Amino acid sequence: MLTILSIIILIFSVIIHEVSHGLMADKLGDPTARLQGRLTLNPLKHIDPVGSIIVPLITYYFGGFAFGWAKPVPFNPYNLKNRKVGEFLIALAGPVSNLLIALIFGLIIRYVATITPTTSTIVSFALVASNIVIVNVLLAVFNLIPLPPLDGSKLFFSVLPDKYFRIRNIMESYAPIWILVVVLFLWQFISPIIPWVFNALTGMTM
Repeated sequence: MLTILSIIILIFSVIIHEVSHGLMADKLGDPTARLQGRLTLNPLKHIDPVGSIIVPLITYYFGGFAFGWAKPVPFNPYNLKNRKVGEFLIALAGPVSNLLIALIFGLIIRYVATITPTTSTIVSFALVASNIVIVNVLLAVFNLIPLPPLDGSKLFFSVLPDKYFRIRNIMESYAPIWILVVVLFLWQFISPIIPWVFNALTGMTM
């Protein structure tokens, strides 16, 4: 049951992440996601069989946490009023949406902790809320890593001069390799951030 709950939380968290990209793009002049019907929380429009089901099951089974992704929401940078600023804001919208979710449920956990007497219902809710915070902090931190195809790379390249565009294209062509580098080598150094953020948001030890 906990595995299923974790995957459901992950699915809706990554959907909100992707929809946030599309909403920001639409606001900045690119209607691509809206015209393709992707600005919706309907899971059927976003589920990627590998990233939304298979990978979460594997990561939960072997790592104790569910991690994955949804189908990326498309956008056309040539429709943006200001391409560089637009790409930066669109990339930022996803991680910010996850941090806002984590903040909201972190504040709820802090409030729930003040309720006495503690009942089994309150404890169960706190556990679910904690899972929501962990998943969304994980998604935000992971996506802010400045390597393709993660949002952090788009943030990084959007502030660089145009002369580095060729380097960006080369790096993005090797996106699957960069993901492996992050997961196999870099994540062990980055992941300690997650308990620290969780503690700051909830006042609890992860």
